[in-house]
Amino acid sequence: MTEPYAVPVPRGYRVGAWEVREPIATGAFGSVYAARRVDTGHGNHNAATGRGSGSLPETAALKFLPTGTGTPRQLTHLRELIEREVELLRRLRQPRLIRMYESLTVDDPADGRLDGATVLVLERAEGSLSALLGTAPRPPAGPALLAQVCAGLAQLHRAGWVHGDLKPANVLLMADGSVRLADFNMAAELEGTHAYTPAFSTPDYTPPELLWSEIGERGRRIRPSADVWAFGVLAHLVLTGTFPLPGGTPTARRDAAVAYARGTHELRLSPELPQAWSEIVRACLTRTHSGRIGTDALLRRVTAAAEGTRGTARRALVPRSLVPRSLFPRSLSRRSSRRPRGRPRRTFVASAAAGLVALAALGYGAVRWADDGREPGAGPRPGGTASVSAASYGAAELRTDRDVPPAYRLLIVETAHDCERDEVTPALVAAILKAESDFDPDLSDPAKDEYGIARWTPSVLRWWMNEDGTPGEAVPQPPFPPAESVPAMGRYLCWIAPRLEAGLEGDRAVLTAVAYRTSYKKVNDAGGVPPKYHDYAVRVAHHLKEYTPRERK
Repeated sequence: MTEPYAVPVPRGYRVGAWEVREPIATGAFGSVYAARRVDTGHGNHNAATGRGSGSLPETAALKFLPTGTGTPRQLTHLRELIEREVELLRRLRQPRLIRMYESLTVDDPADGRLDGATVLVLERAEGSLSALLGTAPRPPAGPALLAQVCAGLAQLHRAGWVHGDLKPANVLLMADGSVRLADFNMAAELEGTHAYTPAFSTPDYTPPELLWSEIGERGRRIRPSADVWAFGVLAHLVLTGTFPLPGGTPTARRDAAVAYARGTHELRLSPELPQAWSEIVRACLTRTHSGRIGTDALLRRVTAAAEGTRGTARRALVPRSLVPRSLFPRSLSRRSSRRPRGRPRRTFVASAAAGLVALAALGYGAVRWADDGREPGAGPRPGGTASVSAASYGAAELRTDRDVPPAYRLLIVETAHDCERDEVTPALVAAILKAESDFDPDLSDPAKDEYGIARWTPSVLRWWMNEDGTPGEAVPQPPFPPAESVPAMGRYLCWIAPRLEAGLEGDRAVLTAVAYRTSYKKVNDAGGVPPKYHDYAVRVAHHLKEYTPRERK
């Protein structure tokens, strides 16, 4: 890292429950450092808000923002940017957005550079998409990564926010192979159809209508379609190694974007771009915002293109909003399948669904920004990669030496994570899939009208196709891809788990599985496993023990 750090912090510095370790990255407004959690009683530079150290992870990334120094005008601007990021991270907890554990304020009068600085304690990433592209242009996992990026945008937009600065540097790669969107200091909450952001942008990813837009007292007006444009540029870069508009510099490409928007130039995409992705990029890079594809429609098309399997174009394979109350047993009638009201809605997008085929053999290297413990400005560290494969995803929760197909590991683990109930673990989801279908995605049992890896009945699956709980316009027809049916199974498990009565005989996880096979009412009425389902319960219990890592048993 040859660039000077915006906020130099010495190794070993304590803030809150954290001790600063090696530098990770820096930008114009702040610097990021790795950190490990230490006893709070030994910290001497802290004023913390948020969660206590008991609920914090062992390691994290600390983003230092120098809000205690500078001119009054600089401080006003920096605080505005920080407030945007903190507000979004506090309010949104989504699978594809970087997580903030707490925010701190440095109280260190002896160090004028750090005194008063804001520190965001964030989820630790292994690298960025920018670093990956710098060492491996056109990465083989590009389509799968793009699908997760698009999922993150969909989560933001559904929550009523615009990112405002989507680019490779703001896409982080985690140790488990998943993707997180980060750096939300340009993000803004929608007020109707628009939001207002500061007058800053990255030219290569800024839509042409914003290049000449007026800047009012509240900043620049922006729509979600600006993120869609940025995604189109990002997709072209990831898949071809080039920008979609000509020019050897950002300024030249900015001028080309203006000429394109005014109709004096045509869009000329790389011939190396696959047909499906070419259509997606063109749908993102329209001359005007009104012609751009909507985010939900974009997510469906990106998911289908990323998976690249037969039949994916006709349905969205990345599930939309997950409502835990929303999945009911296949035995319920149409009337009783209506979703109960009153519980908050959560959003789920399975990262694995975006690229099951590609991720089955994935082993990409993400260059660490810096992890050798040297001080800022010490120069780049040679080598340094983190290789993560789909076959090892979620190893701490789902054993890797058993027969769970690598192609489904990410989908299984993230489906369980989204439920956030102790009973619904990756091992349980895998055990049920084993008992139901032996992981056969093409299972067909016409006699019971059940199909696919999770044995769905078409008329019942219809109810879980739409995020608002209303039935789909038509009954879905098999085959049902795992990326569609496994998250639906997760929604059902999450819905029935709290409906099992207390005091039932047997393991709660196994009882939840039995309720999936029959109904929670029959389990409650029997006071445990109904005799008819004893063998099923034994199989699930066996596989649950088999798939659970030893340290978790």
